[in-house]
Amino acid sequence: MTDAHPADELFGSLLDAMPSSAYRRHAQQLLRAAVDLVSQHPSTLDLKIAAAALEEMGDAFRMFAAAPDLPKVTIFGSARTQAHDPLYAAAREVAHALAEEGWMVITGAGPGIMQAGMEGAGREHSIGVSIRLPFEQQANPIIAGDSKYVSMKYFFTRKLMLIKESKGFVCLPGGFGTLDETFELLTLTQTGKGVPVPIVFLDVPGDPYWETVDALVREQLVVRGLAAEADRHLYLITDDCQRAISEIIGFYRNYDSLRYVGDTLVIRLQRAPTATQMATLNDRFGHLCQTGTIHATEPFGPERRENDQLHLQRIAFVFAKHGYGDLREMIDLCNTFVDG
Repeated sequence: MTDAHPADELFGSLLDAMPSSAYRRHAQQLLRAAVDLVSQHPSTLDLKIAAAALEEMGDAFRMFAAAPDLPKVTIFGSARTQAHDPLYAAAREVAHALAEEGWMVITGAGPGIMQAGMEGAGREHSIGVSIRLPFEQQANPIIAGDSKYVSMKYFFTRKLMLIKESKGFVCLPGGFGTLDETFELLTLTQTGKGVPVPIVFLDVPGDPYWETVDALVREQLVVRGLAAEADRHLYLITDDCQRAISEIIGFYRNYDSLRYVGDTLVIRLQRAPTATQMATLNDRFGHLCQTGTIHATEPFGPERRENDQLHLQRIAFVFAKHGYGDLREMIDLCNTFVDG
């Protein structure tokens, strides 16, 4: 990024005003990419797609920046679910309980399960990210006109925003759109492109929708070697709303977050493992280490420079970067350490 570029001359004063070298580097990358794209003289349609995608991402980033520190949970589910359906009541119950615990509830802002979630959370605790479709043009009445609502043209940018900002997910039965969102979420988590998060597949008693999906995973994907058995640990299937709520909240009982420092994965915890608990971690999950062992550590240099969660305890290891289902189980085990 040191070679001269037309964007640097065009936007030099803007870049000079950036708050840090890292921020300036990423801004420079973005501006250079835009200039390079235009200089290639792409088709009008290609320019339209790129411009619209960037513009609506900017709108969404601006909206989410208004509540950066509040935990957020996304609820997926069908727009066609009627108010008398038990699934509607389940979505409303879960959203209400999580809002009472201080969580913001994100939905696609449409009718059905999306509206049920917002009814449960209330307008104050609701965030809407809708998609503009020929047959669904308006946000539901709970979020319409609110500053915490944004409308998007493209599914790919909408899914990015529904997933990027959330620390937990509750998936209720739905059609192609719900399954698309759910499996993209699973793919991101399975491949490490997304961070570990609690993912709940919520049925109601007597309705085995997610059990049927899990049977497909178990009997087709796992048997054929297309997914690992451990990947089924990435989600919880339940028909109990309280169990769903506990899964979301309990995931952060001891675990806080993770980040990479080079090839080292750093897991930040409220409470550090004891020597016995550390031995258990290495016994059960040592296979996740490319080299060395799982061990306690102080904050690394980049964390200190960025003042990144320095008050938390840490364990670290050189992660082989596969086995994310096992990593999820490891986090679950760490969450039991608060009981000791």
